Amino acid sequence: MPKLNRIYTRNGDQGQTSLGGGQRVPKDALRVQVYGTVDELNSQIGVAVASGLCTRLADVLPVIQNELFHLGSDLCFLEGDKIKYAIPQIELRHVEALESLIDEMTEVVGPLENFILPGGSIGSAHLHVARTTCRRAEREATTLARQESIGTNVLIYLNRLSDALFVMARYENHQKGVAEPLWNTLA
Repeated sequence: MPKLNRIYTRNGDQGQTSLGGGQRVPKDALRVQVYGTVDELNSQIGVAVASGLCTRLADVLPVIQNELFHLGSDLCFLEGDKIKYAIPQIELRHVEALESLIDEMTEVVGPLENFILPGGSIGSAHLHVARTTCRRAEREATTLARQESIGTNVLIYLNRLSDALFVMARYENHQKGVAEPLWNTLA
């Protein structure tokens, strides 16, 4: 585990930052933007958890937050450096766990019969915001993957996580007894 004796280093004062392998890049480099968006997603999930989610979500989301740190390290290191540094990465087992979670919660909430509006309970609303941030991270990672190599499971994980966050938002409303706000096509 890294030990930080102080938070500021002054190394980024000129708009540069270091990737995990030590390469200096601009702070607005696409790779940095992608793992910055993943960090933003992780923070938004933290807000959702702090809002007082049902027990099942409060138990599973910290696991996902930890996996998002794996994803951040997966993106922070260039592919050639990953073996050298033996960093945590997103693996197929993480994707499969999300799929199992989606199946479990869909069985409770039932199939989607109409488009729903983001909202309902406060926890559900926070999960919808996290979902949209996850979709942005996925779009940015897709752009990055066209320019540079990224981890094999990065895009798959982000795609599955956004689906999971959608189902979690529905599940939270269900557990709190809050009706899903439905899209009114006649309005």
